[in-house]
Formats: sequence, structure tokens, C-alpha cells
Amino acid sequence: MSSDTHAAVVQKLIDLYHMLVCHNGFGEMSVDIRILKRGQKEVIIRCGKQYRFVVDTPGSDPETEAWLSNWKHEEEEE
Repeated sequence: MSSDTHAAVVQKLIDLYHMLVCHNGFGEMSVDIRILKRGQKEVIIRCGKQYRFVVDTPGSDPETEAWLSNWKHEEEEE
């Protein structure tokens, strides 16, 4: 089973956020993350439709580990 990338999930979140902010009315978005077998997680984004991603968890793939370790959180920039 091939997995999606974390970058694809983040890009979808950014796209949906932008769409909601620019929309002239009410909008709602939610994210659920569930643990799957084989070192993976399921990410479901709900925003009018459901967007489902299966991503590798940290430590299961060197490329995934590098992408996540380079991620900057807002509170770390102080």
C-alpha cells in the first residue's frame, strides 16, 4: 500500500484554510488522525467533503523523518 506524503496533507490544509478565509460566509474544517497498522496514520480532513490520507509515522521512513525534523513550529521560533 503506497502512502501519501506529509507535504500533501499540509498543502491540502493550507488550500482549504485559504478557501474558508476567502469564502464570504461560514466555514468549518476538522482534522482526525488515527493510528493504523504498519507504522502508518490515517489523516481525515473534513471541509464540506472528506479528504483521506495515509501517511507514514516518524521513524518508519528516512525521508519522512527528514521532512518532519525540518518542520518549524511557531513556538520554536522565539
